[in-house]
Amino acid sequence: MTNQTQTDDGAIVLPAHECWDLLSSATLGRLVTSVDGRPQIFPVNYAVQRRTILFRTAPGTKLVSAAINNEVVFEVDDHNVAGGWSVIVRGTARSLRSDEEIADAQRAQVLPWTTSEKSHYVRVIPEMVTGRRFQFGSPPREQSIHI
Repeated sequence: MTNQTQTDDGAIVLPAHECWDLLSSATLGRLVTSVDGRPQIFPVNYAVQRRTILFRTAPGTKLVSAAINNEVVFEVDDHNVAGGWSVIVRGTARSLRSDEEIADAQRAQVLPWTTSEKSHYVRVIPEMVTGRRFQFGSPPREQSIHI
């Protein structure tokens, strides 16, 4: 059993290894960066490779903003009828350029979901990984006050 902490709102704070297990179990996340000083969010399909986040992208706003504002946030979540979880990775985005880096990234088999060419690989190197697990349900009933 893992040593888990419960927050005031009933969420369970997850240890880093469980966050990475959850990240590895999903393929769709959200990249949060800044464009012209304003926050932007981009859905991306991704893979976990050696405790980093790896995704492919086409030339454009996502690639440029990740390169210019290399401090990013990456979020992944999932749920079912009983509960859900959310993992947030704060880190640095790096566009991969060398043949060796690209060959390594290709081994992760991040396949584009669309027909557009996504020839650029970006790796998010984590500085902080946090996660929470939630159980769905009704809040506790407030006690009635009878006068």
